[in-house]
Parts: sequence; structure tokens; C-alpha cells
Amino acid sequence: MLILRSKAPLRISFAGGGTDVSPYPEEKGGAVLNCTIDKFAYATLQAREAPESTTTVHSLDYNVRHDYEKEDDLVYNGELDLVKAALRLIRPAERANAQRSLELFLHSDAPPGTGLGSSSTMCVAIVGLFQQFLREPWTPYEVAELAYRIEREELGMKGGRQDQYAAAFGGFNFMEFNGKQTIVNPLRIGPEVTNELAYRLLLCYTGTSHYSNDIIARQQASYAEKRRSTVEALDATKKLAVDMKNELLRGNIDEMGRLLDEGWQLKKQFTDGISNDRIDSFYQHAREAGALGGKLVGSGGGGYILLFCDFHRRANVQKAVHDSGGRVVDFSLEPVGVRTWPVRTAA
Repeated sequence: MLILRSKAPLRISFAGGGTDVSPYPEEKGGAVLNCTIDKFAYATLQAREAPESTTTVHSLDYNVRHDYEKEDDLVYNGELDLVKAALRLIRPAERANAQRSLELFLHSDAPPGTGLGSSSTMCVAIVGLFQQFLREPWTPYEVAELAYRIEREELGMKGGRQDQYAAAFGGFNFMEFNGKQTIVNPLRIGPEVTNELAYRLLLCYTGTSHYSNDIIARQQASYAEKRRSTVEALDATKKLAVDMKNELLRGNIDEMGRLLDEGWQLKKQFTDGISNDRIDSFYQHAREAGALGGKLVGSGGGGYILLFCDFHRRANVQKAVHDSGGRVVDFSLEPVGVRTWPVRTAA
């Protein structure tokens, strides 16, 4: 029996999110600054010789298990559709091999609806797993694009490209999106900067999930209608991503906090529903306690919020988050993208 595992890191987005969502990058080009953290999507594959090539999928996040005996079983019905789409696009490459049964075990440190890109990250973990299984020489660009194709084209899920590329590459990256061409610029950040960031950034769960499809669809519609507030906010957000990248490389930490706040104010102009009274109150209390800036790390509506603290007032911000019904989540910055490895078993 062959056992393979993979893990792909979740990401936090600092600036530029939304400019990677079509049709903006095709028309104007997008730019995003993000980094990965030590929260992961995990996937395990067990393959054994069998008379019929059945695929069994266990999802610990959803507490479900399903068997798929043939391709006709892979019907998109709202349950494990991401896995089904991956199997439809990737599994045919393995059909020529001897028949074997496959078992997939899936688990994520952050379930969907948190804004950390968990669905896209899981998709990258699955692609990485099959890359190892099929011995494909895919580059991180090809892994990310295949994950994008599975989500955005095969399933029609709304969203951009930053999540797949973050999970595939890992680390601090400045990403440029021009139509279907993506350029990932890894940033060399010194340990004195990463250590300072790790202390001053707080990742907080707001207590509510978000539904990115609806928000992104409204953003796309607003941009397609050339609503002035949406277009101008997206343009300014792209410029802000460049500015924040430059400040990060210069080590101007406090300026990043100010730019995070500026970016959050811009993001709320993309479309309706990105913020609400609860999130506004949550953010205001954090600011009063000593947060220099912050933003929701996903498309909006809920999930996780990233706060940048004044060095001496970090504990005050933590207390404000707790008092507002939120929860601070410990994390570290993760420098490596998707990884796969075989598991040795007893003979």
C-alpha cells in the first residue's frame, strides 16, 4: 500500500485583495501583497491494488465519507464538490495504470468561511498530492493554475488567484496579475522585520463566518457597471499594495499599520456587505485599545480580521478583542508552500 501526504499553508492578505478578481486584472492588472502562516490544509492519499478503481473521500471538517466508483458518481451537488472537481480533472491521468482503489483523507486547520483562503489551499494540497502520486513535474505556477482551474472554471466558484498562488509558493510574496499571466515576486524580508511583524500582528476570529461568493459577485457586478466608487477603490487598492510592499522592504513597520487601515477603508467601498455593524464595532474597539490598523483577511462579511498593534499596547488590543466576543489565534509566519511526502509503512 502506498501512502502519501501533503500540506499547504493558509495565507493572510495585507493589501491588494480584490484586484486579482476578474475582470479587473484582465483590464487593468492587479497586485497583491500576502504571506503564508503556519495553519495548513492537509491531505492524505492511500492507494492499494484492487479489482475496481473506487475512490473514497473522508472529510474531517465536514464529517462525511463518500465512495465514488465511476466518473458518473462525481455529480456536483454541494457536497465535496471541490474534491469531485479535482478528481474529474486529475484522476483521468491515472486511468491507464493498473486498477487501484484510492482513499483521500482531508482536514484543515481553518474551515471554509474564515477568509484565510482555506478552500483554495485545500485544492492546492490535493493537486500537490496527485502531483506526487502521478510523478508530474509541475512547477508551483502550474500547481496554482490547476487549482485555479478546478475552483474557478470547473466549479464556477467566485474569487481571484492570490489564494492558490500563496499556497503553492509560500512565504512573503508580491503578486502581479495581468490577464491570465501571473508573476510571483518572493520578497526577502530580514529576520528583524519578520520578528517584529510576528509580535505586532494579531489574527482574530470575529465569531462569524463569511460567504465570499455573494460578496465577490456583487463586487464583479459593480465593477462591470463601472460604478465610480468601486473602480476608484480598486485602483487605489492596487497602488496601496505597491506602497505597502515598498514600506515592508524598507522595514518601515509602523507605516504598514497605517496602510492596513487605509486599505480597509478602501475595501469597504468595493461593494455592499463587506463590513457590518458588528465588524465596525469590533474594529473600532481594537483601534481604541491600540491597533494602528487592520482588515478582514477575506472578501468580507466575517471570518478573521488581521490587526496591527502598537508595540506597547498589544495586550490591550487582545483584551479588547476578547471583550468584543472575538478570539485571538496564535500563528507564526510560514516560509514554505505546498509540501508532499511518502509515509513509510511496516512491510
